[in-house]
Amino acid sequence: MSVAWFITAVVLTILLTGWVVFTATRLDRLHARVDAAQAALDAQLVRRVAAVRHAVDSGAGQLSSVARDHYDSVTTAALAAEPGDRQLTENEVGRAADELNAMELPAEVGLELREASVRVVIARRFYNDAVRDTRALRSRRVPRLFHLAGRRELPQFFDIDETAMSPFAPVTPGTAKAQDTTGQEGPA
Repeated sequence: MSVAWFITAVVLTILLTGWVVFTATRLDRLHARVDAAQAALDAQLVRRVAAVRHAVDSGAGQLSSVARDHYDSVTTAALAAEPGDRQLTENEVGRAADELNAMELPAEVGLELREASVRVVIARRFYNDAVRDTRALRSRRVPRLFHLAGRRELPQFFDIDETAMSPFAPVTPGTAKAQDTTGQEGPA
């Protein structure tokens, strides 16, 4: 009987060890995913700042020197922001992009600005999804019990105001009018 208990204990130890190793590997992959998503988000935020600066340069005739200085200070602050202040400064950049988008800019500049803003929204969603998955796994009993995350900090969500992106939101059917090729208005 003692041999059966020994074999059962060995099998259970092997299964538990395999489960812990699998969980540790998964947690490591999730942290790598968070790091990659954060790098992509940072790249898109910098791209949006560049698009705002380009829009300011393209619409320089329409802007007063005070407005140009304001946009310059907003973009400079966003590039130099500390991690704790980053969300606030990026909200300012989003509002600046929204204001500039409302101006009459050259078509390619407006397209670049809209595309950069949409890419930020998408990158932020990917990042927050990775953070959510990582936090969910780290909150489980086994990773906490065995300290599988090591000394890594718990990743934080990146929450910015997406209402500044309102021109990029989908239009509900029946509310927008589009022009057809003849120039007559019709439903979108």
